Order: sequence, then C-alpha cells, then structure tokens
Amino acid sequence: MITKEQAVQKMMDDIRLRGLSNNTFNIYLSNVEKFLNYCGRPIEELTEIDVRKFIIHLITEQKLMPATVNSYSSAIRFFFAVALNRTMNYLQMPLLKIPKKLPEILKRSEVSELIDKSLNIKHKALLLLAYGSGLRNSEIVKLKISDIDSPSMRVLVRGGKGKKGRYSILSESTLYALREYWRRYRPKSTEGYLFPGWGNTGHITQRTVERAVETALSQTNIKKEVSPHTLRYTNKNKLQTFS
Repeated sequence: MITKEQAVQKMMDDIRLRGLSNNTFNIYLSNVEKFLNYCGRPIEELTEIDVRKFIIHLITEQKLMPATVNSYSSAIRFFFAVALNRTMNYLQMPLLKIPKKLPEILKRSEVSELIDKSLNIKHKALLLLAYGSGLRNSEIVKLKISDIDSPSMRVLVRGGKGKKGRYSILSESTLYALREYWRRYRPKSTEGYLFPGWGNTGHITQRTVERAVETALSQTNIKKEVSPHTLRYTNKNKLQTFS
C-alpha cells in the first residue's frame, strides 16, 4: 500500500525528471493535494468516480473558471498516469470547453497613458518590455543583465514558451527606461538577474509585473481589462523577432 506522502513524493520526482517548470510543479502539487484531501480515502481505492465528484465540486460549489478546473484535471491525470502508473478512462473525466476570448486591444494613446502613469521607473521598464519587446510575463522576470544587447538593439529571451530561446526587438524608449532604472536601482543580483527579488536573491515574481500594470491602470481613465499579456498582444503584430 502506498501512502499519500509517498505518492505525492513520487509525483514530485516525476515532474522534476521531465524538467517541467516550477510553476507547473507548484500547481500540480497543490491541486493533487487538494484532491486527495477532498477524497480522504486510501489512494488504492480512488477511481474515476472520485475524480468526477471532485471536478463537479470545483464547478458547482467552488465556482471555479473552466481553465482553473482543467488545471486540476491535468494535475490529477498526471498523478494517476505517471506517478501511480494507473490507466483510467479519461472519457469519464472530460476537460471543460473554454470559450475563446481575444485579449483587449489598447489604442496607442492608451498605451502611452498607461506607461506614463507607471509608479516608478522600474514599473515603467517592466511595462515597456511587455509592450515594446513583446515579452511574456514569465520572460520579463527571468531577464538577466547580459540579455540586454544594446549595440544590436535586441533582447535575448532565454527559455521562453517551449523552452526555446529567441531574440526580440529592443526599442529606444525601452532601452532609455532600462538605463534609467539601472542608474537609480543598481541591481545587485548574485545570479545576474535584471530584476532581482527580495534580498537580491532570485528574481521578481510574475505577480510583481501584474501589480505594476494594475497600479498604472488605476491612475488612468482606461475602462478595459489590462494585464501584461494585453500589452504584449497589443503590439504583437508590430514586433520583429530575430532568429
């Protein structure tokens, strides 16, 4: 008989062996633990019926969004199929259909207003990297000082989506903001991160970038839902990507 602790540890090892991201690691771990706590029975006794009851609980009682519910389903599937090496009937555990919703598009004037209302030069640099360089939130936080190639006016993006590296454009306004940020903050990351985390260890969190956008948005008259992805999407078709 495998204990809950042993099964969870096995899943954690499997995630590491596959080189999945820290974000996936944390989400899978949290979701599976909530599932097991909800069931409250030995793992050997759990079946598709338990998974269905849990998913219905998330939908009807927790009122979670389809994408969030599907993240639970994916974690539970990984837990059974990989960690426990158990085959289950996934037709009995369907993923929810997620309505496609295009992100908001900002006008040029709205982008300018948002960036101008940034709390400080650090926040301004973060917003400009999302908009001017088209970087994902997860890519911005992991930037290193050495990734800024000012002579070639480009940014090296390491391990982006699919863990593929690429170069993206570095606009003059973004470079100016980064230089001003450097002059004022003098980041001293021991790992070379451009935006070091608390105590100069690691890097800032994605939530930090989200707050930068939210803070600037609260100072504007823009009546749209805006996130770091909104800025990236707004300028997506205008970016030049170098291979």
